[in-house]
Amino acid sequence: MIVKRPLLALVAIFTAIVIVVSPKVGSTEEPLLNSNRTALSGGDQATVFKITKTAFAQPIKNLDRHRRRVFTFGDHLFNTKWVEAPSSVSTLDGLGPLFNRSSCAGCHVRDGRGRPPLPHEDRMLSKLIRLSIPGEDNHGGPLPHPIYGGQFQEQGILGVAAEGKTQITWQEKAGKFTDGTPFSLRYPSYQFTDLAYGSLGDDILFSPRVAPVVFGLALLENIPEADILSHADPKDSDGDGISGRPNYVWDLEQQTRSIGRFGWKANQPNLKQQVAAAFNGDIGLTTTVFSNSNCSEGQSQCQEEATFGEQPEVSDEFLDKLTTYVGLLAVPARRNLEGKQEQLGERLFYQAQCASCHVPQQVTGTASPHPEYNSKVIYPYTDLLLHDMGEELADNRPDFEANGQEWRTPPLWGIGLVKNVNKHTFFLHDGRARNLMEAILWHGGEAQASTEFVQKLSSEEREALVTFLESL
Repeated sequence: MIVKRPLLALVAIFTAIVIVVSPKVGSTEEPLLNSNRTALSGGDQATVFKITKTAFAQPIKNLDRHRRRVFTFGDHLFNTKWVEAPSSVSTLDGLGPLFNRSSCAGCHVRDGRGRPPLPHEDRMLSKLIRLSIPGEDNHGGPLPHPIYGGQFQEQGILGVAAEGKTQITWQEKAGKFTDGTPFSLRYPSYQFTDLAYGSLGDDILFSPRVAPVVFGLALLENIPEADILSHADPKDSDGDGISGRPNYVWDLEQQTRSIGRFGWKANQPNLKQQVAAAFNGDIGLTTTVFSNSNCSEGQSQCQEEATFGEQPEVSDEFLDKLTTYVGLLAVPARRNLEGKQEQLGERLFYQAQCASCHVPQQVTGTASPHPEYNSKVIYPYTDLLLHDMGEELADNRPDFEANGQEWRTPPLWGIGLVKNVNKHTFFLHDGRARNLMEAILWHGGEAQASTEFVQKLSSEEREALVTFLESL
């Protein structure tokens, strides 16, 4: 089974300060590039100029003493390895009983991007499998598997059997650019072994997903819903082949439908719920947002162990501090703006219509509790909308209003520093792409025309396009 995350797609819609004219795919006309190019991807207060392995872990500028303490404590929580209950430190116990990793940093290493397991690794360290069966839950979301729940858990505390293991095998698909240069794309197949609680069944739906970077999320949370909807064109009324649409999901605290912003399919409405969902699904910890353990009715030993320790296992204080920590992570600055190769790559990015989905500029609203994030021009390169990316990247698993071929446009800011921070260059939702060019070539569906445009480029132009992406 195959899953995907859209990486490049298609018409930049800029607001007042910046105007970009994008020619049709294949046009030799150069777009009018932004004469006010800036390195300040996260705005004047939330951009950090650092390219080392800690580039994704820096706070925004000018934090006062109180927020600096909150950030530092949240950083500690992010890196804490939780233990099973009961323990000598009750505020940091409650791990599992079933879980994927024992800490946030276990998946989001240095606040960065996960990857598939390497050949010598016998389990997934920063990648997971979402599970469901056909149907919807009470709020229109995926219907969890009756025994294995909504996520495949490959670890368990002492006395509780892990749900099983995921084995990934890779096959190659050969292709050629128009100039005759060969390339090869790898695609995964999955097998679930050592199942401890019975068969998964024939109707199982599953979605492999690597951990995304976690910086800049509070900026994305502050983009007004109306601005997100202004880029939507669900019926492709303008006939450009792009039909982005929002995902509407369930807000647990407000008990209402809300526009989705976070996750590979935009299945979480806000940062706090995103953090609470990760606590629950990835580490097995309860909060006031997700108050039930991740044990199903058929996992009796798991249910028994889940009764130990205080409830909820993560206090509201800790949940709020971790949410604040993630929210205060700054965005890496764009680099080498005046480089000739970067500028050529930027022109090609627009000509290929990548900017139609990876919308470069957004303007934040006024609702953030962090004043540094209000009314700021930012450059995330996303529209936060769902797009059909074609059959080859489909997971065939609906997620609220997202169908099995749709994925949220992932932000591109900081993408060139993944190799510095996380020491790899695996991209797309499941890490199948081994570099940025492979990620581009996997794009289908609404991005098919963009992919075909890139395939026709010369080797020098392809290199320039990648160089531009690496400068973000």
